[in-house]
Amino acid sequence: MYSVMAENERMNYDKAVGELRLREYPMLQGASLHTLHSYNSDLCPGTIYLDHAGTTLYAKSLIERFSADMVGNLYGNPHSASNSSQLTTRRIEDIRLRLLGLFKADPAEFDVVFVANATAGIKLVMDAFRDQEVGFWYGYHRDSHTSLIGVRESATYHRCYESDAEVEGWIEEGCSQDARPALFAYPAQSNMNGRRLPLDWSRRIRNKKQGSVYTLLDAAALVSTSPLDLGDSESAPDFTVLSLYKMFGFPDLGALIVRKAASSIFDKRRYFGGGTVEMVVCLREQWHVKKTDNLHERLEDGTLPIHSIMALDAAISVHRELYSSLDEVAKHTAFLAAKLYEGLTTLQHANGESVCQVYKDPAATYGDSSTQGPVVAFNLRTQCGGWVSNAEVEKLAAVKNFQLRTGGLCNPGGVASALGLAPWEMKENFSAGQRCGNDNDIIRAKPTGMIRVSLGPMSTLEDVTSFVEFVREFFVQDAPPAITPPVTLLDIEPPTPSRLYVESLAVYPIKSCAAFSVPPGEAWEVRREGLAWDRK
Repeated sequence: MYSVMAENERMNYDKAVGELRLREYPMLQGASLHTLHSYNSDLCPGTIYLDHAGTTLYAKSLIERFSADMVGNLYGNPHSASNSSQLTTRRIEDIRLRLLGLFKADPAEFDVVFVANATAGIKLVMDAFRDQEVGFWYGYHRDSHTSLIGVRESATYHRCYESDAEVEGWIEEGCSQDARPALFAYPAQSNMNGRRLPLDWSRRIRNKKQGSVYTLLDAAALVSTSPLDLGDSESAPDFTVLSLYKMFGFPDLGALIVRKAASSIFDKRRYFGGGTVEMVVCLREQWHVKKTDNLHERLEDGTLPIHSIMALDAAISVHRELYSSLDEVAKHTAFLAAKLYEGLTTLQHANGESVCQVYKDPAATYGDSSTQGPVVAFNLRTQCGGWVSNAEVEKLAAVKNFQLRTGGLCNPGGVASALGLAPWEMKENFSAGQRCGNDNDIIRAKPTGMIRVSLGPMSTLEDVTSFVEFVREFFVQDAPPAITPPVTLLDIEPPTPSRLYVESLAVYPIKSCAAFSVPPGEAWEVRREGLAWDRK
């Protein structure tokens, strides 16, 4: 897959990352400060962090630079005319422009609205469409995060597209006769298995639908390890949401990038708060005037998280100093992901059966950052073909200091499609007590979730090989399964009445808490999922 020269280049970069990791990420080298005060620390010596799709790690120099900024400057609430307030305002506007520059977005064509996270950005867009007098139509891709799926609850009509081919077919249908505003949303990268979806859909939808359909791109997963080019406003999504902690680890901040040509959809948004209005009358009459100078002034309700925005300035600088660019991060993580995929898929039991069932999209290729991100989603099998419980894998991984993610991954459409779970099965599983994150993760011989390993800028080849060896050590069966002799009938006398009986019965209504003893002689209901009230 990689030439000798390219392999050497990647190995040299990996070595450099390993060296900077020693000084920039001390939380991976030993116990955290929390360990000094509690026995319940999650980080132990030699921690290998493999959940960058959840959030990546923050660098030591980022925290130090942010701390120095906070100690050395006085920042006031930007809704005032004092010197400290004006300093805050200037810094925020500079950082706003810097964030747009990171994605090559022209400030004349785009605006940035700071929000708590990508989900908050999605909800802000949803609010605008929900407040349209005639309602709105909503379409979303199967691989969407639950935050995108939730928009459907406010839509007049909605549709889930179950494949790329369905989306392509809908795009080619051309313009709809429906006068309602329409919104199509999809992820740039699946947060389940890392496969990357076509970024040109926004341009094609705009052209084919003649501007009647707005587009919302969830770029949170993509930009954590890959650049996003919004340089051509005619091809860019109308709305792009980001979770900046997935890029930098800190601050806990999100952003909504709005294409100004689409900003009129917010005109009918009803809610206002904080500094988003010029004047409000509430006694005897109800009247208000919204700000109109900038879109972000209309949408950033209340006081901004000013200190988090200041931290973003340091985060962008430190990230560039450490990793050069997102292009380099993309190459590095693609290289590691290819090695991880190769390592896991080549593991076999003694009888030749594969150990890992990897959920890779047929159109994606590990090592090609245009089609696949640095994420591997999989389940483990025994040599007899049975499934290994995700909960058991996660518990053992935690003991061995691997931090990873298991369960439904907040991606119900992608998980259901990959695992072959029909809607009725998911409902039945729920009735049987299955919840994301609990131990009841194999029902009717099918897994209900999967294991996700995701890589980030500070991941190394050693992380990858260590995890593959972990799976090899604990889940590869080196001896073939024992041959069970056939059952033979013995000529024995009829059994005598058993002297065994149930002496006591206990249920555990709250998991990990004390049992409730059923009073002797009292009948107790047995339901399809087990004893009534057990482990509720």
